[in-house]
Amino acid sequence: QVQLVESGGGLVQAGGSLRLSCAASGLTFSTYVMTWFRQAPGKEREFVANINWNGAGKIYGDFVKGRFTVSRDNGKNTVYLQMNSLNPEDTAVYYCAASFSQRRLAEDMHYWGKGILVTVSS
Repeated sequence: QVQLVESGGGLVQAGGSLRLSCAASGLTFSTYVMTWFRQAPGKEREFVANINWNGAGKIYGDFVKGRFTVSRDNGKNTVYLQMNSLNPEDTAVYYCAASFSQRRLAEDMHYWGKGILVTVSS
């Protein structure tokens, strides 16, 4: 059974940082592209970033503008999202997902975590 479990969310002040983690089990982690999405209240799910199997290829959503960094540790079956310079517009539930190719659409993902809330106060 595949499980993706996000952690590291919470409340942070504007300008602060958080690092999200997503621990995977039940799949051959190193063969999957890992993607982060987010969904703010009342909005559609939005692509944040993805990283290919060996970490050499990374793609970011336009809104990231150098503030976020995606990384992975295949030895720990974990993908990370380092988020800096957070602002209230970054408040959302953040999800990790797994797929076989680097896509930006939610419907192209094979597995999903349950998500974790990030709240940025002004």
